[in-house]
Amino acid sequence: MAPRLVAKKIIVAKTLPLELEKTAPVFYSVMALRFGFGSRLVPWRRARWLSTAEEPLTVASTCAEGIRTVTLNNPTKYNGWTAAMLMSVHGQFVDAAADEGVRAVILTGAGTYYCAGVDLASSLRPMMPAALHAMIYESNKRVFDTFLDFPKPLCVAVNGPNIGAAVTTATLADGVVASERATFSTPFARLGVTPEGCSSVHFEYLMGAETAERMLGDEGWVPTGAEARAAGLVDDCVPHDDLLPAAEALVKRWLADPDYVKSHRGYEDTARLKAVNDQESKDLADAFLAVPFLQAQADFLSAKGKAQPAAMFKFLIKTRPAWSLLLPN
Repeated sequence: MAPRLVAKKIIVAKTLPLELEKTAPVFYSVMALRFGFGSRLVPWRRARWLSTAEEPLTVASTCAEGIRTVTLNNPTKYNGWTAAMLMSVHGQFVDAAADEGVRAVILTGAGTYYCAGVDLASSLRPMMPAALHAMIYESNKRVFDTFLDFPKPLCVAVNGPNIGAAVTTATLADGVVASERATFSTPFARLGVTPEGCSSVHFEYLMGAETAERMLGDEGWVPTGAEARAAGLVDDCVPHDDLLPAAEALVKRWLADPDYVKSHRGYEDTARLKAVNDQESKDLADAFLAVPFLQAQADFLSAKGKAQPAAMFKFLIKTRPAWSLLLPN
């Protein structure tokens, strides 16, 4: 029998309303059901390293020139970023950074997608709102710091559709090469959440304010590889079969240049981007527990004919004045 969930009372300046005690179990149930939207929200120390599939979640190979290619290897799930996938990528980055034989890394995907973003099917363990808020902040920050802190040249070879955090992490690499089959989607506004992955600052640096707003704002523009190249989001767009050779050629040019300086698509102030990531992660944690996101989930579920889950999100919106008392100020 599963253990009974008990909401702990937290005393602040006054006793919390009784309605909060009624709301907490529903909060647990809904977040466990739907907050799979953020697999990166699951603490990495609790995630399993092993995939349920027979194949490893990432595979790596290193050529004679010291260029290691790391491939996201869950194509049947469109290389979606579960907590286990993120742990595997993190482990690959740690290994490559420590290996003196590795001079640079190329990150790409297996199958038709580069990455479908954070895996919606993942689930979140039950917790109180304040703990959930802290987990969102800490886990989101860690994802992007993994890319910001990588000390060696990094190129992302986008072999197909790329969504959400997988887009913004790619732009934190030294360079991005896109296949002609690639697309780039950052549907944050539609989901009712704030930009992440330093995109609130970095997209404008790469593409200008107007184009950045097209991708991050209500329009939700999804450029193709060629359009992303023209806009400045990626370095190059090449025929699909030429993707890895083009990425390798770019990395070799970096390695042959004695004056090459590691950067994030030309943005060299890593400390500044880490500060942006910290603030964006806080804002994202707030947004996940705010009315616009909850309403977006209710609308999405209603449109899919899932009346009961939609009703629970509507209940969370109605009772938010009570359970929001447990959130940090």
